[in-house]
Amino acid sequence: MANVVVVGSQWGDEGKGKIVDWLSERADVVVRFQGGHNAGHTLVIDGTTYKLSLLPSGVVRPGKLSIIGNGVVVDPWALVEELERVRALGVNLTPETLCIAENAALILPSHGAVDRAREAAQGGSAIGTTGRGIGPAYEDKVGRRAVRLCDLADEDALRERLDALLLHHNAILRGLGEAEFPAEEVMAQLREVAPKVLPFAERTWQCLYDARKAGRRILFEGAQGAMLDVDHGTYPYVTSSNTVAGQAAAGAGVGPAAIDYVLGITKAYTTRVGAGPFPTELNDDTGVLLGERGREFGTVTGRRRRCGWFDAVLVRQASRIGQIDGIALTKLDVLDGLPELKVCVGYRIDRRDYDHLPALPSLQARAEPVYETLEGWSESTRGARTWADLPATAVKYIRRVEELIEVPVALLSTSPERADTILVRDPFAD
Repeated sequence: MANVVVVGSQWGDEGKGKIVDWLSERADVVVRFQGGHNAGHTLVIDGTTYKLSLLPSGVVRPGKLSIIGNGVVVDPWALVEELERVRALGVNLTPETLCIAENAALILPSHGAVDRAREAAQGGSAIGTTGRGIGPAYEDKVGRRAVRLCDLADEDALRERLDALLLHHNAILRGLGEAEFPAEEVMAQLREVAPKVLPFAERTWQCLYDARKAGRRILFEGAQGAMLDVDHGTYPYVTSSNTVAGQAAAGAGVGPAAIDYVLGITKAYTTRVGAGPFPTELNDDTGVLLGERGREFGTVTGRRRRCGWFDAVLVRQASRIGQIDGIALTKLDVLDGLPELKVCVGYRIDRRDYDHLPALPSLQARAEPVYETLEGWSESTRGARTWADLPATAVKYIRRVEELIEVPVALLSTSPERADTILVRDPFAD
């Protein structure tokens, strides 16, 4: 039985939620392996919209085991709120259907305060974070200051961990002229939330070992996208974790041999949220049109996404770094009716041609796209469920994308609805 990793191949917001949900019908276990509640997935199923942040997209499927892995940083209050929200929509999660790694690092209220204070202090040089404490939580994890989920079960150890953490956080807040956090206040909040989240704490590495031994199919779900990877993305305008497929192993607690197929979710055009380089960005009517048609607003923050033409250079680079085996091309219908389409096939920086995006930020900022122009189509592709339903020029566009990124299309999504998906190659069949 093949195990599949799903990652974003651009700057996130590629439509991973729907694809993971669609694939989860074929999986037995769905695992989130990195990120936090800054990531958002919107699922539209039989007219009902589910907005998920921390929970794996497979939670809306009955009979599936959902796991939040140790690579995720967990805000326990955001988790409780999300659990209540999905319960109101008829999805009741129990410790038998949802497990959270007992060694997952927690996001506390002071993390968000530090995040927002630092962003405000940077002014025009701000990264553009969501302000939810994701970055500071990962910093504390690496700095060995983190409070972990398992610590909630031992009040003495928890107080010791909390004191060490707040010593660091309050020094930063004090230096930035912000209010400090009293330890007793935070301790009381943790005591209150602990019984709501501790029942889900589990040795998730053991759960995954048992699942693999039993031949169960595992779907590993990533957040954000490859170009937001802390190592391989457009640094420093990146997230604070590794978003590429290799992180699935460490962030879930399995070995690399557990990964059989990597599916890269890829939007038919390009978007990004927040600051940072974006060579194909369109600051014109076409960019506005793409944003309006694609409803390009963040699931979590509501922020408007920047829009531009498809960047084949970036997706090819992401595919090589993450060893992507196939892509799921999403939002093709947003391009309907455009007389011509442009695809970035290279960059020109200081009169020199590049077939990749260099790591140096100053070069990234000066990258000018080299475009290839393709014919558009007037017919609608929305809701298409077979290749025969697609206009010939739309198929031609897809084939050219495959050639340029050197990765085949495995799935094609033509609307937010679960059923509006064309299967070319089943990732679980490998």
